[in-house]
Amino acid sequence: MKRLLTLLLGAVLAVSAISNLSVAEAKDWSTIRFGVDASYPPFESKAADGTLVGFDIDVGNELCRRLNAKCVWVENAFDGMIPGLKARKFDGVLSTMSMTPARVQQIAFSSKLFHVPTRLVAKKGSKIEPTAESLAGKAVGVEQGSMQETFAKAHWGSKGVRVVSYADQDQVYADLLSGRIDASLQNAVQAERGFLDTPRGKPYGFAGPTLEDSAIFGPGTAIGLRKEDTDLKEKLDGAIAAMIKDGTYKKIADKYFDFDVYGK
Repeated sequence: MKRLLTLLLGAVLAVSAISNLSVAEAKDWSTIRFGVDASYPPFESKAADGTLVGFDIDVGNELCRRLNAKCVWVENAFDGMIPGLKARKFDGVLSTMSMTPARVQQIAFSSKLFHVPTRLVAKKGSKIEPTAESLAGKAVGVEQGSMQETFAKAHWGSKGVRVVSYADQDQVYADLLSGRIDASLQNAVQAERGFLDTPRGKPYGFAGPTLEDSAIFGPGTAIGLRKEDTDLKEKLDGAIAAMIKDGTYKKIADKYFDFDVYGK
């Protein structure tokens, strides 16, 4: 009798597992929620009226249009993006998230959206260079949870450079302007369009060349996804490929950039 009950219980659990799998596979993705940190123009920021704007926002809205899905944007601090994704607070991270080796171990990614370099920003005439020797005794601001934070701590943190992490990029620039930090490390395009090309950024400029470290920076930026959501990845990859093929991607990119932001 006990053996029969055990067999029956096993059968019920198996049916339940198959049922749950079918439900997961049947998800139609009629609504796609994207996590975003709106402090990184021209990729994502807020307009004067509070609406979300930027390259990533336009790309996300176009992807949802092609997939006949409602696009919902969920604002979240960047360092909490992966925990929020895993906790199902949103379905994807569309917020200038690079495919770093450390992140690839935790989550999946869509096909590439773009690739831009990392550079240091400092006051003009400061003679600061992006080296441990030049930055020794100085403070460098980074966005918490970013690959720039990882790079700065790995290459400079143990060599007399004070790496200061902030909740968002706006706070980094605020402390740079006030003199609390000596330099800022971030995405080069964001630095140029979101800071250096603005009135407040005029006294500042790029310090030294582009920084390289493939083990930290990875091959480019994409949409962060849960590893189990293979169907959503397939849908998004197909829509990204179609956007690139029919010229829609370039049309969106040309609104924000005067160079090939997709990269190699």
